[in-house]
Amino acid sequence: MFIIRWILGRIILLLNAIFAPKKRQRPQAQQAIIDQQTQALSLYQYAACPFCVKVRREMRRQNLSINLVDAKQAQNKALLVAQAGKLQVPCLRIEQDGQTQWLYESNEIISYLKQRFA
Repeated sequence: MFIIRWILGRIILLLNAIFAPKKRQRPQAQQAIIDQQTQALSLYQYAACPFCVKVRREMRRQNLSINLVDAKQAQNKALLVAQAGKLQVPCLRIEQDGQTQWLYESNEIISYLKQRFA
């Protein structure tokens, strides 16, 4: 089963690289403001997870520079479980007004990004 998942993951990454969405073009001043706002966001993800790829494609479409965190690394995995409550990816960490919010589910993350940045 591991080999099948590994092969499928590599196919997903290859197709994502070939058919990458076009980045949204904004005026430089507006893009700088959005880049500053995205510094408070982190996406906990696995590279070959199809749901994570879906979120990263939307990030590219909207030209968002959100910090990507590999949830397979032990320290990141422990932080995700300790602070968010469960090991599930993709998970968006939102730091706002001194509080941290964790958002799961790819569709909810995409909806949040569209609502906030589109």
